[in-house]
Amino acid sequence: MKQILLSFTFITLSLGLSLGQSKNRQPAGKPNIILVMVDDLGYSDFGAYGSEIQTPTIDKLAAEGLRLREFYNNSICAPTRASLITGQYHHKAGVGYFNVNLGLPAYQGWLNKESLTFGEVLKQAGYNTYLSGKWHVGNDSLYWPNQRGFDRFYGFIGGASNFYDISPYKDKVPPVELVENNRRINLEPGKYLTDEITSHAISYINESKNKPFFLYLAYNAPHWPLQAPAEDIAKYKNQYAIGWDSLRKERLAKQVKFGIANPKQTVAAHDPEVVEWQSLTYDEQQLWQRKMEVYAAMVDRVDQNLARLLAELKRLKKDDNTFIVLISDNGAQGGLIPTGRKRPRSSGPIGSAGSYDYQEQNWAYVSNTPFRNYKATPYEGGISSPFVAWFPKKIKAGTLAKGTGHLIDLAPTFYELAGAAYPSTFNGLKTNLLPGLSLVKLLFQGTELPADRALFWERAGNRAVRKGHWKLVSIFPQNRWQLYNLETDRGETTDLATQHPDIVKSLNADYEAWAKRTDVEPYEKLRPAVQGGNPINNPNAPLQNRPASRVE
Repeated sequence: MKQILLSFTFITLSLGLSLGQSKNRQPAGKPNIILVMVDDLGYSDFGAYGSEIQTPTIDKLAAEGLRLREFYNNSICAPTRASLITGQYHHKAGVGYFNVNLGLPAYQGWLNKESLTFGEVLKQAGYNTYLSGKWHVGNDSLYWPNQRGFDRFYGFIGGASNFYDISPYKDKVPPVELVENNRRINLEPGKYLTDEITSHAISYINESKNKPFFLYLAYNAPHWPLQAPAEDIAKYKNQYAIGWDSLRKERLAKQVKFGIANPKQTVAAHDPEVVEWQSLTYDEQQLWQRKMEVYAAMVDRVDQNLARLLAELKRLKKDDNTFIVLISDNGAQGGLIPTGRKRPRSSGPIGSAGSYDYQEQNWAYVSNTPFRNYKATPYEGGISSPFVAWFPKKIKAGTLAKGTGHLIDLAPTFYELAGAAYPSTFNGLKTNLLPGLSLVKLLFQGTELPADRALFWERAGNRAVRKGHWKLVSIFPQNRWQLYNLETDRGETTDLATQHPDIVKSLNADYEAWAKRTDVEPYEKLRPAVQGGNPINNPNAPLQNRPASRVE
C-alpha cells in the first residue's frame, strides 16, 4: 500500500509539474524561428565574409553556427521576398516582375492565395507569427501582412523608406509612412527606423508566452538612402581612405583565409565603370569615402540591433530553443542605370535625415567581392547572399559548407523544424507545391544537397540556370546564353558556351521546361507595359518622378 501511495504521489507531482510548465513554456520540440533579411547588402559585407565593417554579433552567430559559401536570392527586392515568404519561384507566387501589376497572374504584383506564406502555414502549426520591417509584395491593404497570416506587423509596405522622419524638409520629402497592424502611422521624429523595427520585434516575442514564435525581421538597411546615426558614422572616419581597389583586395584575402573563397577560383575582372581610386581628386575621394562610411554605419547599426535581440532572447530564456537564419535579398546596388536615371536630390549632407544618396558601382564592386556585377542581374554578384544559421547545441559551431541553397529552400526547412504540414488545399483553394528542398540535413548533419539539381532565374528578361558546376546566363536584350564553370570560375570571367554547345542545349531545355511550368512569359511581351509613361511601372524611371514610398 505504501508503495502504491508513493507511486500515486509521484504521478500527481509529475502531472502537476507538467501542467504548470505548459502554462509558461512552449511545447517541447517546437523551436522559435527568426529569419533576418538585410537589404541590398553584398556578399562580403559582414565581417564573417571578409568585411572590415564591425559586425561582432553576426560574426559570433557565424562562429557558433554555420555559413554557406553558396546561397542564392532572386537579384532584386520584391521577387526575392515573394520567393522567400512563400517558398515558390516568384512568378508562381504572382510577383514575376515586381510589385506592380502587368496584367497577368504571374505578374500581378502581389502574393496569390495559392502560394501560402510562412505566417499562414506556421500559424496552423501552433506558432505566433510576427513580421517587423519591409513587406514589398503587395501594396493594396487586401494583401498586407496581417491579411496573409501574420499576427503582428510593423513596418512599411513599399520598396524603400527613409530612416528618419524629416520634418524640417517636409516641403521637399514626405514623412516616413509606416503601417502597424493595418493602421497607418508615421515614424516618430528623432527615431531611427532600424532601431524601431527591432524594438517592435522585441515587443512581439515578449508576447509569445506559451507558444513558439516565428519572426521575420526584414531590415531595410543598408538599402539607400544613405542615412545613419552620427555616432556610428564617426566610427568609420578615414576607414575608406585606401579606396575601393585596395579594399577589395583586402576583403578577398580575408575570404581566402576564412575558407569562404578558394584561392584557385577566378575573381571577377575590374568593372570598366569603376574608376581607379588614385585618379580621383582629393575632394572626390572625400565624397566617396563619406558614402561608404555611412553605408558601413548602417550595417553596423543592424548588428547592434541584433545584439539587442539576442540579449532579449537570453533574458527570456528562449535563446537555447531559437533557430536563426540571416541572409540578404540581393547583391549590392550598382548605381546609375545607363538609361539616363538622374541622381536623386538631397536636402542634407550624406548620412543625414535629408540625404538621398546611395552606394553606386564603385563601392558595390567591393561589397560583392569576389563576384561579377550587381543587384538586378543573375550574375553571381547579383544573386549571391551571405548565409548564417545559428541554433545552439544543434548546429555544429564553426561549420562552413558549400551549400548551393536557394530562397525556395527556407520554407520547407522551417516547416520541417516546426513540424508544420504544408496543406494541399487552403481556404478552399489548391495550393502550389513547394519546389524547394529542406536544408535540415545540410544544416544539422552536414549532408550536402543533390549536386545535380537545377535552380532557375528570370527577371526582366535576365535569365540563368545553375546545375552542378555549370551556370547558364543570358542578359536582356542580347538574349545570348553564356556558360560558366563555377567550380573554377565563380568570377564568371570565361564564357564557355561555344566550347560546350551540348551543355548549353541541355540547360536551355531545362530552362524552357521550368519557364513553362512556372508561368514565365518572354520579356518582350511584357516590356511595352513597363516602358510606358507611368513611372510606377518603370523602376528605371528617374527617382524624383516617382512616389517616395514606392521606390525599390
